Amino acid sequence: MNRKNCWEIKNCGRQMGGDKVRDLGECPTSSCSNAHGLNKGINGGRSCWAIAGTFCKGEVQGQFASKIKGCAGCDFFHQVADEEDRKLVKVQEILERLDN
Repeated sequence: MNRKNCWEIKNCGRQMGGDKVRDLGECPTSSCSNAHGLNKGINGGRSCWAIAGTFCKGEVQGQFASKIKGCAGCDFFHQVADEEDRKLVKVQEILERLDN
């Protein structure tokens, strides 16, 4: 199964080389190499809920603790959880990897 990253599903255009980077800036998920491969994503593309500074719903999201409530209701988060099922990388593991 081909796993898609958040920018492919949300069509935000803020991934590396995206059409909205010039105006809105690059989203940290697309360049977060510490998260590469987690949940079978490119960089942070399938772990966006744990990455600070994402640009969702038209505004910059903060740290994990302040954004997780919104992310928990996100259709993309649920898609990844369904696709990965028991192999979904838990938030704590993602955060630990981001700290390294």
